[in-house]
Amino acid sequence: MSDMTRKLPQFCYRETSRHGTARYYFRRGKGARQRLPDFGHPDFWPAYEQARTQSLQGIRPPRAALGTLEWLIGIYRQSSAYTGLSAATRRQRDNIFGNVIKKAGGVSYADITRAVIVTGREDRAATPAQARNFLDAMRGLFRWALESDLVQVDPTAQVKNPRRPKAAGFKAWTVDDAEAYCKRWPIGTHERVWFEVLINTGLRRGDAVRAGRQHVRDGTLVIQTEKTGMHVAIPVTDGFLSLMKAGPTGDLTFICGERGLPLTKESFGNLFRKACAAAGVDKSAHGIRKLAATRIAEAGATVAELEAIFGWTGGTMASLYTKTVDRTRLARQGMERLRNTNAPHLAGSRPSPSIKSDG
Repeated sequence: MSDMTRKLPQFCYRETSRHGTARYYFRRGKGARQRLPDFGHPDFWPAYEQARTQSLQGIRPPRAALGTLEWLIGIYRQSSAYTGLSAATRRQRDNIFGNVIKKAGGVSYADITRAVIVTGREDRAATPAQARNFLDAMRGLFRWALESDLVQVDPTAQVKNPRRPKAAGFKAWTVDDAEAYCKRWPIGTHERVWFEVLINTGLRRGDAVRAGRQHVRDGTLVIQTEKTGMHVAIPVTDGFLSLMKAGPTGDLTFICGERGLPLTKESFGNLFRKACAAAGVDKSAHGIRKLAATRIAEAGATVAELEAIFGWTGGTMASLYTKTVDRTRLARQGMERLRNTNAPHLAGSRPSPSIKSDG
């Protein structure tokens, strides 16, 4: 029996246009309907099975044309692989996907090859961070598609990340920077609260804007980080709490704007940058996190302790700070030994040699 003489499968129905053309759709209950290829076309049954599977998983078909890259991205954004990402990562990838859709959303996702991915990376090569973020987004998309049997080959496989620049990244604040900032913004200003939250907690900008009194229990600030989803426990001093009491702060967050309302990390970043410029400090909020980590490492914190405070894992980031502190300490000890060798009379460890007269 041919497909044309068979009964339409469950949740599938046919509509006839005013021109007499038959169109086929899938719709489960009150869900959105999805256009299918003509009944009898070779693509009908794969498209039907895909629509049925998605309906069972509660996935709404996107409005984009079936089989396009935009369609694939729309389905992926409803999957647990995507929704399980942090809010910050989803926002970042949505921006990337938006640009991809503008440029190639109508292209069949089956036509995305390794060469296409490499070209996308090279188009962003002038900004290595953007190139890496692009690759991360596309890897997430196609790895999910491979697991979902939507593609047979992952085009992002074995595509290398661009080399990281050798620059040190965000510049760490110095003690002089902190003193200049605090001189410009005294206790009792919003700007001073912003600085004290950053330096006393070491939180990233996105977590700092969420921190408030409700997170402090028994002298410890506990908060789940936005970037990694880890819970960090940060001891805070009575001095810090006194500064927060002096305010001005918001009802739910320490950091707030002029009207006492919470700030997004983006708006806070802009305001803090202006406050830094007014104090003559050309550095970022993340640079304060570096200063906080350096101070704690210099106080003798271990790798495990730094990771517990800053939410790092794997030991790599924490080791950067402990190794720097260790190298500085060892260098000082080495120079002290050299100084004593070259000028033993300054060390007081041995008597000065006597000078005898020839006469």
